[in-house]
Amino acid sequence: MPILTWLPGYKKAWLSKDLTAGLTVGVMLIPQGMAYAMIAGLPPVYGLYAAMVPQLVYAIFGTSRQLAVGPVAMDSLLVAAALTTIAQVGSDYYIALALLLAFMMGLVQLLLGLMRMGFLVNFLSKPVISGFTSAAALIIGLNQLKHLLGVDIARNNNIFIILYEAVQQLPALNFIPLIIGLAGIIILKYIKKLHKAVPGALVAVVLGILAVQFLHLDAAGVPIVGVVPRGLPAFAVPQVNSPHLQELIPAALTLALIAFMEAVSVAKAIQAKHKDEYTLDANQELIGLGLGNVAGSFFGSFPTTGGFSRSAVNEQAGAKTNMAGLISAALVALTLLFLTPLFYYLPKSILAAIIMVAVFGLIDLQYPRFLWQTRKEDFLMLLTAFAVTLGVGIKEGIGISVAMSLVAMIYRTTKPHYAVLGRFPDSRVYRNIERYANLIVRDDVLIIRYDANLYFANTNHFIDSVKKEAAKKGAALRLVILQANSIAHIDSTAYLALTDLINELAQQNIVFYFSNLIGPTRDFLYRSGIDQVGEADKSFVDIETAINHFDQHHAQEKPLM
Repeated sequence: MPILTWLPGYKKAWLSKDLTAGLTVGVMLIPQGMAYAMIAGLPPVYGLYAAMVPQLVYAIFGTSRQLAVGPVAMDSLLVAAALTTIAQVGSDYYIALALLLAFMMGLVQLLLGLMRMGFLVNFLSKPVISGFTSAAALIIGLNQLKHLLGVDIARNNNIFIILYEAVQQLPALNFIPLIIGLAGIIILKYIKKLHKAVPGALVAVVLGILAVQFLHLDAAGVPIVGVVPRGLPAFAVPQVNSPHLQELIPAALTLALIAFMEAVSVAKAIQAKHKDEYTLDANQELIGLGLGNVAGSFFGSFPTTGGFSRSAVNEQAGAKTNMAGLISAALVALTLLFLTPLFYYLPKSILAAIIMVAVFGLIDLQYPRFLWQTRKEDFLMLLTAFAVTLGVGIKEGIGISVAMSLVAMIYRTTKPHYAVLGRFPDSRVYRNIERYANLIVRDDVLIIRYDANLYFANTNHFIDSVKKEAAKKGAALRLVILQANSIAHIDSTAYLALTDLINELAQQNIVFYFSNLIGPTRDFLYRSGIDQVGEADKSFVDIETAINHFDQHHAQEKPLM
């Protein structure tokens, strides 16, 4: 348990910093948690439940000492996307499914961590995640228009339907919640300019409650949160016998990976500032987050992960250990026990403002510009994920995003880069002939560098590339050298194709050599009997040594210069 790495040596000097950070994040977490519960389609109090147990468990099993665990906008959005088509939003069964989803997601993360499979997060590429996130942020933000405008707009995952219904409802617009919400947005956006430590969400909540209570704005039609149940969440076993269990599996897998990606990315960014204090273990992070979600699901928690904004605030406030997280959770518990009546008059338009500011902050405009200038194919992937999510729906956007990541990865490995090499004059340095004009290239020697592992999916591309470049040399060709320092793995399919190629070249009186083989690849080739195919001496430490060996042993085939 990672807690044992810092708790036994806990220093008194750390307590003041952890206390300050814990209280700051706790104060920030209370209104955020309630707002994110609304995103997920749950009563606001479930946001407070989700801010407790997962954070306590992560403090014991997590390796990051500044990561603030709890409900976040993206995961809340995915919960809503997964459940709105199954159950009525806010119903008891909907709530039960949200807790079950947290249990399943946590179980997936726990198993992945125990099997040390944290690398799976790499299958979700940045372009499709960026496109999906930006579209999802627009959908979730615009779904808050009903609270901001004080009108009845049905929840929908299609942005065009949301906007159409909002326009239809404009005659019924209530200006009071709109003014309150806009004031909340202004506070959230600009109060930090007064002082970074000011909790903008809390200020907006307090002012909103005071305005409604003392001006009796609830009587004027301003929607309010109303009764928030007092007390800690009761223990209850998730409904694992639900008839919709199988329908939740794709959402649980997606949530597990995306939540881990969110948490580990921010944890790595923060840990880089504290390299000498602790190390971050990605697989242990999976275990900590997974156990937090599993345990939390027994106490009213929907899916949680490490939050970007709260973790940044936690680190900036000086948090030294996970004691800060324990203090934040304790503050939430005290709120549930004694302070929930204070939130009765909280206007929903303030929570809508908190949600809008949070999710619109997820929209990244710089990254698409960068891709447009550098990688048009990645930009196309981003645009496709954005368009599908925006125009069809969040669930479809998730599926398309994951599928596109996998297809792009597979496609790129089937046609990797390769280069034909030539030598700089008076040196042993070889480089790509397409990048340098003064390289020496022998007519009887083909030197090719293949920049990828060789496996079944790119074997044909490799063989075709060698044959194409060999054909360009024509009848003069006597030696092919594969410069293999980029090849770390060769599977059985590629090996068989490689032996066929060597034999085929030998029949044309062309010798095949390897140069710059790394250890594991060389070991595999010779265990598999490559030295029995064609000429016995095939592997050389560098290109020049291979050419010298060829010239010495094939004197009758003098190089044509």
